[in-house]
Amino acid sequence: MGTGRRRKKLHFSKIYSFTCGKAAFKEDHSQIGGPGFSRVVYCNEPNCFEAETRNYAGNYVRSTKYTAASFFPKALFEQFRRVANFYFLVTAILSFTSLAPYSAVSAIIPLIIVIGATMVKEGIEDWRRKQQDIEVNNRKVKVHYGDGNFDNIEWKNLRVGDIVKVEKDEFFPADLVLLSSNYEDAICYVETMNLDGETNLKLKQALEATSLLHEESNFKDFKALVKCEDPNANLYSFVGTMEYQEQQHPLSPQQLLLRDSKLRNTEYIYGAVIFTGHDTKVIQNSTDPPSKRSKIEKKMDKIIYLLFGVLFLMSFVGSIYFGIVTRDDLDGNRMKRWYLRPDNAAIFFDPKRAPIAAIYHFLTAMMLYSYLIPISLYVSIEIVKVLQTVFINQDTNMYYEEADKPAHARTSNLNEELGQIDTILSDKTGTLTANSMEFVKCSVAGTAYGRGITEVERAMAKRKGSPLLAKGRDPVRDSPKADTKSLIKGFNFRDERIADGNWVNEPHSDVIQKFFRLLAICHTAIPELDEDTGKVSYEAESPDEAAFVIAARELGFEFYKRTQASISFNELDPVSGERVERSYILLNVLEFNSSRKRMSVIVRDEEGKLLLLCKGADSVMFERLAKNGREFEEETREHVNEYADAGLRTLLLGYRELNEEEYKEFSTKFAEAKNSVSADRETLIDDVAETIEKDLILLGATAVEDKLQQGVPECIDKLAQAGIKIWVLTGDKMETAINIGFACSLLRQGMKQIIVNLETPDIKTLERGGDKGAITKASKNSVLQQLSQGKAQLTASKSEAFALIIDGKSLVYALEDDMKKMFLQLAVGCASVICCRSSPKQKALVTRLVKAETGKTTLAIGDGANDVGMLQEADIGVGISGVEGMQAVMSSDIAIAQFRYLERLLLVHGHWCYRRISSMICYFFYKNVAFGITLFLYEAHASFSGQPAYNDWFLSLYNVFFTSLPVIALGVFDQDVSARLCLKFPLLYQEGVQNVLFSWRRIIGWMANGVCSAIIIFFFCMKALDPQAFNKDGKIAGLDIVGTTMYTCIVWVVNCQMALAVSYFTLIQHIFIWGGVGFWYIFLLAYGAMPISFSTTAYQLFVESLAPAVTFWLVTLFVVIAALVPYFSYKAIQMRFFPMYHGMIQWIRYEGKTEDPEYCNVVRQRSIRHTTVGFTARSMARTNPLTGSVHYHR
Repeated sequence: MGTGRRRKKLHFSKIYSFTCGKAAFKEDHSQIGGPGFSRVVYCNEPNCFEAETRNYAGNYVRSTKYTAASFFPKALFEQFRRVANFYFLVTAILSFTSLAPYSAVSAIIPLIIVIGATMVKEGIEDWRRKQQDIEVNNRKVKVHYGDGNFDNIEWKNLRVGDIVKVEKDEFFPADLVLLSSNYEDAICYVETMNLDGETNLKLKQALEATSLLHEESNFKDFKALVKCEDPNANLYSFVGTMEYQEQQHPLSPQQLLLRDSKLRNTEYIYGAVIFTGHDTKVIQNSTDPPSKRSKIEKKMDKIIYLLFGVLFLMSFVGSIYFGIVTRDDLDGNRMKRWYLRPDNAAIFFDPKRAPIAAIYHFLTAMMLYSYLIPISLYVSIEIVKVLQTVFINQDTNMYYEEADKPAHARTSNLNEELGQIDTILSDKTGTLTANSMEFVKCSVAGTAYGRGITEVERAMAKRKGSPLLAKGRDPVRDSPKADTKSLIKGFNFRDERIADGNWVNEPHSDVIQKFFRLLAICHTAIPELDEDTGKVSYEAESPDEAAFVIAARELGFEFYKRTQASISFNELDPVSGERVERSYILLNVLEFNSSRKRMSVIVRDEEGKLLLLCKGADSVMFERLAKNGREFEEETREHVNEYADAGLRTLLLGYRELNEEEYKEFSTKFAEAKNSVSADRETLIDDVAETIEKDLILLGATAVEDKLQQGVPECIDKLAQAGIKIWVLTGDKMETAINIGFACSLLRQGMKQIIVNLETPDIKTLERGGDKGAITKASKNSVLQQLSQGKAQLTASKSEAFALIIDGKSLVYALEDDMKKMFLQLAVGCASVICCRSSPKQKALVTRLVKAETGKTTLAIGDGANDVGMLQEADIGVGISGVEGMQAVMSSDIAIAQFRYLERLLLVHGHWCYRRISSMICYFFYKNVAFGITLFLYEAHASFSGQPAYNDWFLSLYNVFFTSLPVIALGVFDQDVSARLCLKFPLLYQEGVQNVLFSWRRIIGWMANGVCSAIIIFFFCMKALDPQAFNKDGKIAGLDIVGTTMYTCIVWVVNCQMALAVSYFTLIQHIFIWGGVGFWYIFLLAYGAMPISFSTTAYQLFVESLAPAVTFWLVTLFVVIAALVPYFSYKAIQMRFFPMYHGMIQWIRYEGKTEDPEYCNVVRQRSIRHTTVGFTARSMARTNPLTGSVHYHR
């Protein structure tokens, strides 16, 4: 019984942050009530006067962009912020005046259609969000409503101070302070997947003071006062106090249950509502990612402005001419343009008021030439991009069956940017590697164990030419005596000296026992027993930790039970040879964080000894060893370096015995630090931990392999051939990163390495001295010198390939303002860049530097929360939906399941999207320039009188119906080259990087083509129809006939032009192109059949005048052919004599030489330069050393 009481006491006072100590409470809580810590919650009294005066937010959550009241004003404002749409709104308003060259209805209807289509899309998206909100807000939760009774109410009706009961597998409806649970020690398990994407369970524990509130009736008279921090977005901090039964208790994140987390493995919990609705931490975190716009979209705005300039110039020139001619219309009694009756004219043609008439004409012309600006451009591009993302999401070649995860484009704004990536900045762990850790080797008592061969060792063997390993054979695994045990996830250790209890026969069996005991005890994993099979599995905070516990289990030290005060495992007793159960009292857990780089537990063993067990990175562990604990230091160091060379992640294991006095002093200080409610609480805890994590006795080191993801070397090879630069930013040691670089072909033999680090003897001496100023100055000078030497090497040898490898310490100085340009120049000149030991902030800063200084398109790819800054800084962020949760995915623009899918995403979808959007925009401007210039030429022909060449409705429906659908089909379906050939000839991707398909030269070329088509159509039609007889009755063609014939030619020409520009015809394209032409004739018939008051100049025109006249059909035929000849000739000459890269590939396909290896290699070899990484370049460098003369020609 005594032991039980003792355990119960320890239960609540020592472990994690589940402490209730009151020491130093008053001074530590000085912040409560101050700025940022002013929230007061009356628990179980939400209706009291004091609570109501605080007016806290309700629990109703709205994620919609609009409300019913704000939809129309806000959506309209969004649309008319676009300069083109605003211009069309102004022209639509002016169309109600007598200045308008067309009817108001014909101007307004297209605008309503275009704006309406976009608003409908916005409305549908927002309605979906609204439905999600309704579902969430109407979820039910049990709430105490008095006298110890609980009843279900909707989440939206919760108030701050309410007591709620949440049951197993339910979500928490608000941010709660945990009061109690069905467990005696008031713990509960929480899944935070909705917050950070992590699937492992988190442990929470209530205060001891409230832990006995197990029954609903206990809350009848429950009252407590919580004072805490104000609402904020920090998921991992919470500072507060609870006043209960006239005592103050500190609150920490350990008592906070966050909204949208889920209760797991716990029957129920009771909690007090602290933050509701938009005050909850998850909603505070739900900010939109940074708004990103593609370079093409930005350039498109410039083209619109250019066209506005052209439109203004045309209107201005026409108006000046019109003003001069109008002034001279009345010469005495002689009238030059008598049909305008200048002697009795309205102000628009009054010679006496010619300047005013010119100004009015200018406004009329601005409205008439508005057809230069494509009204449906924005909405068409939005439709196309959404459909493109559907194709990306549906691509089965990017579907990862094992995890049931397809690719997911989370935004459609950046599709074409995927085809313009110049530099990829990649995380390593979980991105290039699988983040699926396997325990492979270990060093115990100076002896290395584990005979497996890692992927990196195979790659090293290939480099050194070892025939056995180069072929992928593993001498241990392939031997007849190899362990035939089925493969276990997380465990790939093979060594008969330790397996099956043979460790008892080793010289240092006592050290081996302590080593594996440490692995079984020093962790935060939670065991789960499968009742059917009797097997134990583990929920661990990281794959590394799971691998250690699994390794201990497989080698005979099975951890099977954890309570808040004890850890239980069974092991082989070397004396009796029987398996025995051991249970250690767990006193403290000193948790791992990125600055400490280690974790420890303090336990009391069955003999009553106090032990500190510690595991951590070699950079912090060697310096913490006792003088008598360094017996195996030299051998262990050697093994750790070998493991790093083999691409393995290493940790050192050590322990020490504590005496009671020392532990008592530590425990008091640790409790004070834990109970502190100040901003530097974590620092205080770390400082106390530092005092006891010393004088360790070294046991050995572990080595886990993070295997490369499937297809990574092949993917990098293809991306490198495409001319894309690849940088790796990792937190790993330099040796590990270099060897992973070789394994995935980022580095190759013969490539000169420029290594920048601060591991020089001088700086190490200064670091021991501790003079921070001197260390900073020396470090900065050292980095500057190393960067300068690297640049000198680059300049001296332009034909060699270089790799830059820089560590995190050096990166601090390299990213400073006075040095970052030199660092970037050096990095850009290298074939590969690897940044080791990089912090999340450094990753983001490097990404920002590359994006801002090079002006090129960057893509960042990562899988963890530490990659979020990098993903948001890059032009495109790609999240890997891997093991480290979903935070990277939630911050990304596109999510994929495996790194290898990046190859298809960029080289196929990226190239297609870039080409489609570029061609689509160029074609849009072509068809509008062609149409607008015919209007200008006709107006010039009509003495700039403001007379449009076409009927009002012909003008209005040109962009909306007769020519827009083929462009959308081009943007969605066209392929210059098939997916197979895109991957076979990766250099095709450079067309996007160099932006050859959307250069100003190409844009102006398409516009010039439009002007050329307009001139041919206008002059051919005018000369062919005027003044000759139009039909057999001898009637000549009037404005209605000439205008409609010109319009028919325009519709034919722009649609046939589309047919010539399309590389890949589908049935849909045929329907849209020829259907657009057919629809024009159907419309002409239907519109002409309407009453003359509506159809005006088109009344019965087709039936009575055009269709019977042979001239109409002949003119249409010859004008269309004549207008297409210039483009066809240009295209034929370019394709035959000056083909672009995609043209060459089209020739290969056309001539049937896609399977001719010799011919293909001639074309493909252009993508291999001396700086290219990847195994293809490596093999070519070996067989035929590449010189600087092999480079890319377009």
